Amino acid sequence: MIIIESFSTALLLLVVTMFCWGSWANTQKLATTKWPFQLFYWDYTLGIVFAALLIGITMGSYGEEGRPFIEDLQQANSTAFGSALLGGVIFNLANLLLVAAIDIAGMAVAFPIGIGIALVLGVIVNYAAESRGNPYMLFGGVILVLLAIILNAIAYKKLPNSNNKSSRKGILLSLAAGVLMGFFFRFVAASMSMDFSTPEIGLFTPYSALFVFGIGILLSNFLWNTLFMYKPIKGPIVPFKDYISQGNWKLHSIGLLGGLIWCIGMGFSLIATEQAGPAISYGLGQGATMVAAAWGVFIWKEFEAAKKQTRPLISMMFLLFAVGIGLIIVARLDDGTLSESISTISPDFK
Repeated sequence: MIIIESFSTALLLLVVTMFCWGSWANTQKLATTKWPFQLFYWDYTLGIVFAALLIGITMGSYGEEGRPFIEDLQQANSTAFGSALLGGVIFNLANLLLVAAIDIAGMAVAFPIGIGIALVLGVIVNYAAESRGNPYMLFGGVILVLLAIILNAIAYKKLPNSNNKSSRKGILLSLAAGVLMGFFFRFVAASMSMDFSTPEIGLFTPYSALFVFGIGILLSNFLWNTLFMYKPIKGPIVPFKDYISQGNWKLHSIGLLGGLIWCIGMGFSLIATEQAGPAISYGLGQGATMVAAAWGVFIWKEFEAAKKQTRPLISMMFLLFAVGIGLIIVARLDDGTLSESISTISPDFK
């Protein structure tokens, strides 16, 4: 299996994670103009499983060290399988709640509340399980990113139609999504050995953990997404037959692409955990909130109708985000890896 050997390479992978997690929602935006998000979400889930399998039989099967993908799946114990599957089940419900909250309350309420809570809880939970990095810099960076998310919410609320979308139901859904989203990564990380070169017997390598996590998402989708289809929080019932009757190759491809993009980010985040630690891997990945904001500001022109006083808020938002992410990075460098990272600036894969 392919293993990274330096924090600088892990950092590059985590930057990719941040952009993947912040960009996949563009596919939802494209697809849901034609059909409900519940139908898009089936293709999105299938895209995650397909990408996880593809990563496993390629990156997870070649290289000089570690256990190959298939062999690793065969040797894992029931605890590892259960933990990775549970991570998929929790993530899937959290993600569906967040998507539904965005549909009801809009990005101004749902995304900052949901991902903001997930960022804080996720870093705390993962750092408590494995304390890697300078805690003052790590949590200082988290606070700055959280402040940036709050500014993002304030700026969105200045849009002319934002107040029409805010509702108590949307806020409650966002809160529930954020709490659940803050815990899923810990279960996936717990199923993995943190020594990828000579992994512990019974535990997964990141490639196998990613695939089993994806299976957990797919299996739980028959429960969670079916509930959202037949007991919708908003709008009419969405029957399964609409997946066939309303779908076409273009809509299905958009959903699959969304899942593939998100899964690449998750895969790189897991691969980076050996060098970066779970807390930093998760914290940097959740910087995706600002990547999504950048898509909204510069590509989708979501602030075009906003008043001029939102411009300083947007500028400060991106500044706090950049400084916060910088502190999260330095938190790991301050843990004794600075000289090692400088000496291995170029990516180093084995």
